[in-house]
Amino acid sequence: MGIHYDYKSTKSAKLMEKQAKRERKLAEKKAKRLAKEGPKKDDLKTKTLDTSKPITLDFLTNPNKE
Repeated sequence: MGIHYDYKSTKSAKLMEKQAKRERKLAEKKAKRLAKEGPKKDDLKTKTLDTSKPITLDFLTNPNKE
């Protein structure tokens, strides 16, 4: 009877330990991946168009855009 009695009484504790272990592993993987990628650069933001200026064909086809 011992093993069955222990299973029910310790089930919730074991589930919490499993969840904590899973979260710890995921956090380690994420930290490792971020360290490998390096810091993210915010310089790659797309420039927004000025809404007060009209969009012309020259603006769209000009290869020397600023």
